[in-house]
Amino acid sequence: MTRRDDSPDAMTEATKSRRPGVIFDRDGVLNVDHGYVGEVGRLEWMPGARRAVRRLNEAGVAVAVVTNQSGVARGYFDLPAVERLHEAMRADLAVEGAWLDAIYVCPFLPEAAVAAYAHPDHPDRKPNPGMILKALAELDLDPGRTVMIGDKASDLEAARRAGVAGALFPGGDLDAFILALGLGRAPCAK
Repeated sequence: MTRRDDSPDAMTEATKSRRPGVIFDRDGVLNVDHGYVGEVGRLEWMPGARRAVRRLNEAGVAVAVVTNQSGVARGYFDLPAVERLHEAMRADLAVEGAWLDAIYVCPFLPEAAVAAYAHPDHPDRKPNPGMILKALAELDLDPGRTVMIGDKASDLEAARRAGVAGALFPGGDLDAFILALGLGRAPCAK
């Protein structure tokens, strides 16, 4: 019989091996929210967003995105369009020497026009914590050292339900906001 070690030293060691993380909402935080941004041509980065991601990468912080994409459920665009937009984001970030560790998308909506995406209360749709919980597990993030940054109350509620800190981004320069939170203090040129 194997005995689990619940000693404080064992728990501290397990926590140390887990990574810190920043989980961003997408529209209104990383990119300007023009309303249902699902096409590459509508991508406009928030000021300082690419620099903020690079700063976090350089500091060894995992960076993930969790985004409700009800435009898919409404039939405005499809999941391949969302993926193309995310590939464009990754390409733009690569030019800056930055990257996203993961992107999680929830296309579900209670009143979906596209039947395949109709769901009364999908566990991934914020304010539910499903996407954040997936990021914590799949990226081996330490909940105590992970922050969800969003621009809506539903983002903060999802963070609370997932057991991570939440920070409300008021707009403006995302890199300055990251620094004000005390995240990603590694030097960042440009």
